[in-house]
Amino acid sequence: MQKAPVKSRPWAWIPSLYFSQSIPYVIVMMLSVVMYKDLGISNTDIALYTSWLYLPWVIKPLWSPVVDMFRTKRWWIVGLQLVIGASLAMVALTMRLPGFFQASLAVMWLMAFSSATHDIAADGFYMLGLRQQQQAAFVGVRSTFYRVGMLAGQGGLVYLAGQLTERTGDVRFAWSVVFFVLAAMFLLLCVYHRFVLPRPLEDHAVVQSDNYLKEFFATFGAFFKRRDIWLILGFILTYRLGESQLLKLVAPFLMDPVVKGGLGLTTKEVGIAYSTVGVSALVLGGLLGGYVISRLGLKRVLWLMVFSVHIPDLVFVYLASAQPQDLVVVSAFLALEQFGYGFGFTAMMMYMIMVADGEHKTAHYAICTGLMALGMMLPGMVSGRIQEYLGYQNFFIYVCVMTIPAFIMAALVKIDPEFGKK
Repeated sequence: MQKAPVKSRPWAWIPSLYFSQSIPYVIVMMLSVVMYKDLGISNTDIALYTSWLYLPWVIKPLWSPVVDMFRTKRWWIVGLQLVIGASLAMVALTMRLPGFFQASLAVMWLMAFSSATHDIAADGFYMLGLRQQQQAAFVGVRSTFYRVGMLAGQGGLVYLAGQLTERTGDVRFAWSVVFFVLAAMFLLLCVYHRFVLPRPLEDHAVVQSDNYLKEFFATFGAFFKRRDIWLILGFILTYRLGESQLLKLVAPFLMDPVVKGGLGLTTKEVGIAYSTVGVSALVLGGLLGGYVISRLGLKRVLWLMVFSVHIPDLVFVYLASAQPQDLVVVSAFLALEQFGYGFGFTAMMMYMIMVADGEHKTAHYAICTGLMALGMMLPGMVSGRIQEYLGYQNFFIYVCVMTIPAFIMAALVKIDPEFGKK
């Protein structure tokens, strides 16, 4: 049944909400990789320990019904943004500690759990605050500003870290400044959302009985009793199988010296090539992907998007083989790969919205994203060791082979032909 229109101004809160949703995720999954590489941590340890930080996003379905059952999504969003801002400041304070690696990882665990819970509330709020047609129309905007958060979290701040390191010669000081800047930015977003987020009539605790435990398991049961559950699981778990391993090694590949098979870029150059030019292309791809789905529907463009996500991985095979030293050339190839990924990933976002649609859409969407995170975490944990064994060029060929299951599942998955159209 179509919900009544909600009196809100989507442009006033969707960009900032998804910008703030991306910041802690980008820090834990991507910015931390650059930081630890800059501080001399090995590829194996970086891939292993930062992949473990994915665990909160994997298991967040276990407590997603709690977000549905208690308080409003709006309350969860504002409160958790405050916690995340404080966590960012705490990471900055760990930089001078003797065991900074272990201490910073511990604080990032707190940030990761808070961020994963924030994601549950924000994604549920998105579906409550917009009609289905608006959800399709704004999925590109949502994706775009999520990527803008990546641009801010990776691009400008990685460049800032590199610049401060060059000027002061103190890597730890540079990264502590970066995290204090992030903390201030996030606390400002918290205050902004306290006043700007709308109050949809449907944003309330969803409890059908006084037995909370029964309600909790009923929510999970409703998801896993779907007739096509095995196709759903297969598609979600394999769609990013190649990327899950590629993602952890891109920054180390760009920063490792040429004699080790890398491109020998400085931290500042990584901030320009991958985290600014590349993410900008990814933003444009995401915006175009949302527009195309809203015009043609998800089913008609699925194959185009599957190819767009995976075929550009060949870019890294070329870069590892040729090892170009021209920053413009490297940036152009990274932009090509990131544009394809940004365009194609919108298919996964809309597919999960389709699967989650129903009474418990907040919890069910969290289950979908948790499964997707599982498909990212487990392969990512071993990717560093695989790369060190194979070398960069053979590793990127291996990544391309790992995209084959996604094509198989795309041929089997079932999608409503009208889903996503305006």
